Amino acid sequence: MKWLMIPALALTLSVSACADNKNPDTNTGAETAKTAYVPTFDAKRLSDEVKTLSSDAFEGRGPATPGETKTIDYLVAQMKAAGLEPGGDLVEGKRSWTQDVPLARFQITGTPVIELNVDGKPQKLTQGTEIALRAAQDGSKRVDIQHAPLVFVGYGVTAPERNWDDFKGVDLKGKIAVALVNDPDFETGKGDFGGKAMTYYGRWTYKYEEAARRGALGLLIVHETKPASYGWPTVRNSNTNAQFDIVRDDPAAEHPQVEGWIQRDLAVSLFKRAGLDFEAQKKLAQTRDFKPVVLKGETFSAHYDVAVDQITSHNVVGRVAGSQHPDETIIYSAHWDHLGIGAPDDSGDRIYNGAVDNATGTAALIEMGRAFAHAPQPERSVVLLAVTAEEKGLLGSEYYASHPLYPLAKTVANINTDALSPGGVARDFSISGSAKLGLLDDLITVAKRHDLYFTPDAHPEAGYFFRSDHFSFAKRGVPALSFGSGEDLVDGGRQAGEAQSDEYRIKHYHQPSDEWQASWTFAGMAHDLPVLYDLGMQLADSREWPNWSQDSEFRAARDKTAAERR
Repeated sequence: MKWLMIPALALTLSVSACADNKNPDTNTGAETAKTAYVPTFDAKRLSDEVKTLSSDAFEGRGPATPGETKTIDYLVAQMKAAGLEPGGDLVEGKRSWTQDVPLARFQITGTPVIELNVDGKPQKLTQGTEIALRAAQDGSKRVDIQHAPLVFVGYGVTAPERNWDDFKGVDLKGKIAVALVNDPDFETGKGDFGGKAMTYYGRWTYKYEEAARRGALGLLIVHETKPASYGWPTVRNSNTNAQFDIVRDDPAAEHPQVEGWIQRDLAVSLFKRAGLDFEAQKKLAQTRDFKPVVLKGETFSAHYDVAVDQITSHNVVGRVAGSQHPDETIIYSAHWDHLGIGAPDDSGDRIYNGAVDNATGTAALIEMGRAFAHAPQPERSVVLLAVTAEEKGLLGSEYYASHPLYPLAKTVANINTDALSPGGVARDFSISGSAKLGLLDDLITVAKRHDLYFTPDAHPEAGYFFRSDHFSFAKRGVPALSFGSGEDLVDGGRQAGEAQSDEYRIKHYHQPSDEWQASWTFAGMAHDLPVLYDLGMQLADSREWPNWSQDSEFRAARDKTAAERR
């Protein structure tokens, strides 16, 4: 979840919602949490760390750039100074400070030539304006597409368990599919896809994967701000620069050759010229009766080169070893990367500094490490994990979760911080998504002791649960949440908090203007971080193994490894 993107509702959640998730044979350890040591999270130090990480000198912290080198060096130095021990890859029998993350990098070279042809009349498209094409990640080094037919495939979803198939046997070989963003339920809030809450079928990553499975030459997603939950500048800035992926044996199995987005106005025009009404087709796509529709007389052409290479980025890993159960681990995580150097804004600024997103979460991670390093030794181990390439698709956390340094079966929980508020103190907090899990119950209980109440994610339809690094752990069964700063501000209430939220989302998210501000007090972070520390120490000094609710899609994966926790 990204802070300041979700106007929250003043709701509370019963702390007994997931009471069945606790192991009945263990003690929660709530009464045994260490009380002698009370950590102090210094607002000035948090501010200094965010200011440094988001300075122009770090060049937007892009993976595999000089900005990464500076960031890694800085994080390692800070973790050393905080008193942590290295927790990364084994090198000659000793832990290093980093975990190597091999990534494939793809970048369009030169200016792509993109064209629509409607009834024999060409219409040139400009990269970043009407369309945002991602560099091909299927292994192609040259894209040469000439007059590929366009086929509208609704929301691009195949969900057998919901008796839903937007493709219905259509042959997409040699064709470009056009799909809507989000789920079929988004417009109405009712249906088989969780109502307003986004399922994984609503994520653009899924849609590309499904297009590849269907043999499509490419997929263009129609951008609309509300169902995407962000504006076109975010689409442009995130998709027209270098793309990364984990190294795959068969990348074409996961990626069609063409992956991109088009503006809604362009889609409306395309549909109209094909004799179709965009809104009518979208409404039909919200039903099982929808069938793929060829956009008659319209084709897509694209010509550009793609530079493909492999690079090694890095996760940074600090650790405090447990005194009684060092093989059991609580992981705090945050992504250190941002978008690097990209397209200039109206002022000519090309550095995407990423102060809020996510220098704030990274600073929180450093200070959490400092707190644990200076506390009495926890019984379980605590890992501070700064991951790379979140902005490229959660790739650093995905790599860690698929190549864990510490077994996931004995990972107690993952507590993620992503884009925290650098402003004043709030009365509440949130998490991304609407998942039910015992870890959330624990957090709510701990937060009450700090006079914080829980506000559920007011916009689960935006899919924030799938957009931060805790998801890489969650889908493998590890209880995981991403903490979000509250919006019910002590100074100004919810109205002021939502105004700040809207301003950041509209003006600064994934823009060069996401820069450190001298007016930021960091009082809210200093107030909230003790809550996350207390949660982690409570878990570290207990025999508790939190779990997901009985009806969670992640419960089965966790239960499969239950024997390893006995």
